[in-house]
Amino acid sequence: MSSKKLTQDEVDSLISSLDKEGAASSSKKGVAEKDVREFTFGSDDLSLLGDYYALRVINERFARLARSVFQPMLRVQPRIASLMPRVQTFDEYCLDAKPLMSLTTSRIDELRGSKMMVIQPEFISTLTNAYYGGDLGLKYQTRNDFTATEERVIEIITQGLNDNLLTAWQDLMPLTFSDQSREENLQFASFVDGSDTVIVCSFEVQLPKIEPATIDILYPLQTLKPIAAQLRSRMQSEVIDDDLTWRERLELAVSQVRLPMNVQLSKPKVSLRQLLEMEAGDVFPVHLREGLTVLVQGDEMFMADIGEVGGISAITITKKWTSPR
Repeated sequence: MSSKKLTQDEVDSLISSLDKEGAASSSKKGVAEKDVREFTFGSDDLSLLGDYYALRVINERFARLARSVFQPMLRVQPRIASLMPRVQTFDEYCLDAKPLMSLTTSRIDELRGSKMMVIQPEFISTLTNAYYGGDLGLKYQTRNDFTATEERVIEIITQGLNDNLLTAWQDLMPLTFSDQSREENLQFASFVDGSDTVIVCSFEVQLPKIEPATIDILYPLQTLKPIAAQLRSRMQSEVIDDDLTWRERLELAVSQVRLPMNVQLSKPKVSLRQLLEMEAGDVFPVHLREGLTVLVQGDEMFMADIGEVGGISAITITKKWTSPR
């Protein structure tokens, strides 16, 4: 075996021949130099979250639950689709932002972070019009701020969406939202620094007569890092889903119906002659008795005694009929 070592010229010649072969193979595959960019291994923080499987499951469950928030206002069943989460800096998200939007920031106590819910002004206007009997197809007029009525609608839907979001997260880990604040311009929202990375979860709401509306939920990457392993896992449902069935929603709606309740103080009898001779100003004696009958929607439901509480006339329920009489 020869122990002769390669000279420096021979080494340079081999390296140059390898460079030529690599360039030739790249040109054959059609890879342009402009399509190649540098990458430093270990600098991609997004690898901590894997493919967002658990987050996508949470978003899909939230999309199903959120329909119950909008249906009473719109009087139609909206279709809500969960889009793939995307990762970008907060500055990149703000590039195409409108000057007026509903921005609700909440603190997530368990993760020691926060999240932001973004709702477009066109959708807020549509919800307000539909809530008060207007047409869904009414054209939106650009404004600089929300009206007091729209602010009340924003408060109702954000509260409902936050409750549903907590339910959607329940299988992965129980969360609580606190310290809510609202803004109308991203420039004044104290959420994260512009260079910080956020995970944007978008939901598309499809309604008749109008273009699809979008609702965004933003999580800072630093907020979700402590549960990166759980977000990578194939989450199994261990908690009973709180998605109410049609029967349960119907029972809940029926239980909130207001019914008239009357108390029958007396039940005197009068002849037809006396009834015909009655005039304005006549006094007709009424004798109160114990065991008054309480009527609900015309049916006898309870027995009660009359009394007084704090200077206001009241009744005390003494007996409940097992079935309306």
